Amino acid sequence: MFNLRKRGTLLLMVMTMVAMFMVGCSKDAPAGGGDLKPVVMGLDDTFAPMGFRDAKGELVGFDIDLATEVAERAGWDISFQPIDWSMKETELNAGNIDLIWNGYSITDERLEKVNFSEPYLANAQIVITLADSDIMKLSDLDGKLVATQAESSSLDAARAQPGLVESFKDGKLIEYATFNEVFNDLESGRAEAIIVDEVLARYYMANKGAEAYKVLEEDLGPEDFGIGVRKDDEELLTELNDALNGMKEDGKYDEIYSKWFAK
Repeated sequence: MFNLRKRGTLLLMVMTMVAMFMVGCSKDAPAGGGDLKPVVMGLDDTFAPMGFRDAKGELVGFDIDLATEVAERAGWDISFQPIDWSMKETELNAGNIDLIWNGYSITDERLEKVNFSEPYLANAQIVITLADSDIMKLSDLDGKLVATQAESSSLDAARAQPGLVESFKDGKLIEYATFNEVFNDLESGRAEAIIVDEVLARYYMANKGAEAYKVLEEDLGPEDFGIGVRKDDEELLTELNDALNGMKEDGKYDEIYSKWFAK
């Protein structure tokens, strides 16, 4: 009986020590191990080549590849959440997503709502017509039907040009939920010109046949893409910038860039 009690006590001590060791390991687990930080990235899944669905319905794109690499370096368990782009800042500040990352242009208005990462890609807002259009410059848009995406930096850029939107037919822009719908409007003849992110537009036209379109020489100004983070999430912003800078330094950024923007 004494031996059985002694063995039972010894077994209990061993089990307790093992449990304490496992708890200690879980607390000290490094990023990238079994203790990854959950991070939700909000995106418009029709915005090629930044983030969109391929023929198999899988999310692919430049921003998807960048985010996947950043997550690996920063120790994140990242998930991708398609959102209504017109509600992006609301979704972020409500805590439904942690990042706005999908060709998100840095603007003064947006800087009031979110913190931005360091810029990671140059962009511009351009005006496109069909190839046979007689529209050659911005002043030719007077009285014309012009379309763009709702709540986009394209819309902001147009509104920032004094008197431009007011010169369009009915004194307004036609707004759609996605840029795919904007291009469809142009191709069907419902719009005579569209205002679009250059990065998306060049990719779209290259795949559809660039000869069908004309890009006006005048644009609505250069801008940069950045990643939106909640104002109070400084730790996440630091992790994000550190990972992006590391990718630029070791060549991984250029490798991903070449995959999507090779000439």
